[in-house]
Amino acid sequence: MSNTITVVMFISLLILVNDSIADQDLNLLKESLGRQLYFDKNLSLNRTQSCASCHDPEIGFVDATNNASERSASLGDDGKSLGDRSAPTSSYANQIPHFHEHEKGQYVGGQFWDGRASTLADQAAGPPLNPGEMGMPSKSAVAERLMENPLYIQSFKQAYGQNIFSDSDATYDAFANAIAAFEETDYFSPFDSKYDRYIRGEYTLSKQEDFGMTLFFSDQFTNCNQCHQLKKRPLAEGETFSDYTYHNIGVPVNEKLRELNGVSGDYVDEGLFANPNVKRKSERGKFKVPTLRNVAVTGPYMHNGIFSDLRTVVSFYNKYNSKNNKRQINPETGYQWRTPEVSENVSLTELESGPSLDDRRIDALVAFMKLLTDSRFEHISE
Repeated sequence: MSNTITVVMFISLLILVNDSIADQDLNLLKESLGRQLYFDKNLSLNRTQSCASCHDPEIGFVDATNNASERSASLGDDGKSLGDRSAPTSSYANQIPHFHEHEKGQYVGGQFWDGRASTLADQAAGPPLNPGEMGMPSKSAVAERLMENPLYIQSFKQAYGQNIFSDSDATYDAFANAIAAFEETDYFSPFDSKYDRYIRGEYTLSKQEDFGMTLFFSDQFTNCNQCHQLKKRPLAEGETFSDYTYHNIGVPVNEKLRELNGVSGDYVDEGLFANPNVKRKSERGKFKVPTLRNVAVTGPYMHNGIFSDLRTVVSFYNKYNSKNNKRQINPETGYQWRTPEVSENVSLTELESGPSLDDRRIDALVAFMKLLTDSRFEHISE
């Protein structure tokens, strides 16, 4: 019997003994139930895929096969459907604010690359019914799969009411809510990287890491912190290294992925503008600024997984500030950087605000970003 099932059963027994259930116990029950749902492949059409398949907690909450296979996007439950975007890490997703429009008119927050799911529960509700992902035909079909498991029946009734299975919409909402409750836990956001230990005085930076940190937080030497710093001051606890705004940074089409997934060559991923809540064409081509937490182990990079190596990502940004011909070459292909998929709305004000970086500074920035790896993934980045 798995530890998850043991915990759920133990909590359920406690609740049976006591007619009233404390909020703390109810939350714990939902978290434990959500944990089991997160790993349950029976909730996909062919019983081959779970949330953890594309957000694997063993390797930074991403798809373990993407970088190794050069596929860049995840296969669906049917073993052949292939998306056009890379599955983002779900680590620290619980720190992302709900999707909203800032008072200055800038969109902020939300789940997925385009923020179309405002909350964690909204996000959890998406993949099971997506034909290219888990492939379930309806909410009622998901409810039927849940009712195959007597433990689920018992736990859902205790957590969400005795009549929870009388309405498939309510059942599905509870299913998404439980997964979100699990994703809200510190399991996804432990804040225990070397960077966090350094802030607490428990880790000594190398000279290269220290130099990289100076560069990262500097307003003079780089432009990283314009979008990848949430707190108002450097070295603040709880920093997630994203302000969760949206930008078009000029990422080209991932042609290798398009060859594999069969998406038409003239298709354009419009990013934020594809979000049904966004109507302004000025948002076309923008994608959410991702967290840099665990970035060293969560490749491939960019919304379409076009870059395999973290150093390439830094080099890509550096091309905007360098007139050196060498800096205009993609080190992964040996050719010039290709043109943006969406050429308008590129955030040139932010991208062109820093000086050119030499190899020493690029390497230092990469060394700093490796500091942001949670302790349980450090063996991967090293």
